[in-house]
Amino acid sequence: MASQTTTRSKDDRTTRRRAIGGSVIGTALEWYDFFLYGTAAALVFNTVFFPTVDPLTGTLLAFGSFAVGFVARPIGAIVFGNFGDRIGRKRILVITLMIMGISTMLIGLLPGYGTAGILAPIALTVLRFVQGFGLGGEWGGAVLMSLEHGDPKRRGLAASWPQIGVPLGLLLANGALTVMLWLTDDEAFLAWGWRVPFLLSAVLIAIGLWIRLNVTESPEFEKLAAEGHRVKHPILEVLRTQRRELLIATGSRIGTDVAFYIFVLFVVTYLTQMVGIEQTTATLVVLVSAATMILFIPLFGALSDRLGRRPVYIGGAVGALLWVFAFFPLLETQNLVLILLADFVGMLCWAAMYGPLAAFTTELFPANVRYSGASLGFQLSGILGGALAPIIAVALYGRFESWVPIAIYVAGMLIITVVSVMIARESSRDTPALTAAEVQR
Repeated sequence: MASQTTTRSKDDRTTRRRAIGGSVIGTALEWYDFFLYGTAAALVFNTVFFPTVDPLTGTLLAFGSFAVGFVARPIGAIVFGNFGDRIGRKRILVITLMIMGISTMLIGLLPGYGTAGILAPIALTVLRFVQGFGLGGEWGGAVLMSLEHGDPKRRGLAASWPQIGVPLGLLLANGALTVMLWLTDDEAFLAWGWRVPFLLSAVLIAIGLWIRLNVTESPEFEKLAAEGHRVKHPILEVLRTQRRELLIATGSRIGTDVAFYIFVLFVVTYLTQMVGIEQTTATLVVLVSAATMILFIPLFGALSDRLGRRPVYIGGAVGALLWVFAFFPLLETQNLVLILLADFVGMLCWAAMYGPLAAFTTELFPANVRYSGASLGFQLSGILGGALAPIIAVALYGRFESWVPIAIYVAGMLIITVVSVMIARESSRDTPALTAAEVQR
């Protein structure tokens, strides 16, 4: 009897590791696709697809096409979240991975403005929309596969593992573009060098699909299906009964998202166009910061299991709010050590928010609408946060020629996050069998 229990325990641990590993790798590859576009928008898209305007306006237009992906993400969250709560997490994750991979590869094949004229930026924007649509269904499914397969007593840590897909994807995207910058001169990079990382997506997605197809379905979803507790229209149920939770999920991430895209995306534009730092140096700064966050995100996720989701989350938000006013002055020193310090501390504060965010958001919703509710809240905040952050930052600098309005803007968004987290209940002590709806009652 004891040997059977031991064998079952080992099987459970193996299944758990496969589920978490599949979520991490698949999410990293999808974020690679998404961030590859953002970094290319900061470095080359203004020249390749918007060459008829001045560099700053071209960058603004490139970031505008970047924002289209955020608009598509809530649509993807609604569609895939709805099916994820009805037919299962695993099937949806396979579909979203294919959508992201194919659209990213096609971006690498697009002709530039010089060849296709206005059709080039139009096609770029359409493919960016498809990218966002696929990513809209990715996050919720990956987090739920880890959380629902994971140790019930360590949900913060379990849900935080897919979160490292963000810095991993960012690391891969910036690393791929940095390698091509080193291997090519400016002319070759603009002509074909930037395309190589996009085309590599085909190989990476094939690996991701092989891994995800060998992961078992979420046990919580299988239980819901077996007991007949699935909801016919999950997204409508969320909008009818979980409006408060949806608003909290959205508001809690707005500042997190704005801070992230300032620290990892706008920083490249600021360093290269405003401070005068070389492109390779700017991308190196982002690479170093992203690499360290791979360690800190699960640490903060685990810390939220001990201290609670809200204290860790709020601590990170307040830290980022204060640090942003030191961030830009340190960038303007042109000292590489101080620039690295600026981005590292900023990203550390972000990791303190992002580590517990997955468990915090998913625990707001009952299991039968969790995919829909968590995905929609997460992606809605992307429009108000990450989609607009680079555009607003560039526009503010163009209007005032100062970093101060940008810092005030970031601080304001972080205040929204702090307030949203403060009014939420603390869920880290909930028993695993207790759903969010039952806690409310």
